[in-house]
Amino acid sequence: MPNDARIDAIDARVLLELVRHPRATTSAIADQVGIARNTAHARQNRLEENGALGSFERRVRTESLGYPLTAFVTAHVMQRRLDEVAAALTAVPEVVQVHGISGDADLLIHVVATDADDLYRIAGRILSIPGIERTNTALVMRQLVDYRITPLLQRAADE
Repeated sequence: MPNDARIDAIDARVLLELVRHPRATTSAIADQVGIARNTAHARQNRLEENGALGSFERRVRTESLGYPLTAFVTAHVMQRRLDEVAAALTAVPEVVQVHGISGDADLLIHVVATDADDLYRIAGRILSIPGIERTNTALVMRQLVDYRITPLLQRAADE
């Protein structure tokens, strides 16, 4: 996201309404925020275009798809092969998110699995990707804080 794409308080209020009411019409959002419908529409379009508003893909609980286990795999990667590794990870359906990180490891890979044997298979598949030198897998025992953005949006809306 470019630096000039920083959201202001009105943008934050528009986004809060979208979080609270994902199926709301532009007119409903405009009414709640106290702006004109065309202004709300233009702001939503700008937020999408500049990357501030990402995919509208709904968060589906992986447990409901038969994947009750969540794990994080850290990977050490040959840097010259990072793009190849990223492409290969994209081809693994159980990989739900990958972050390039600083520190001891290069990648933090969020994976889901059906059971321990499936996790073993997935970890092996990741390790077999050319360019990955070694991995370490940590099983999530319990999620304590779900993904959330509302507190940050609220702070921005109040500024």
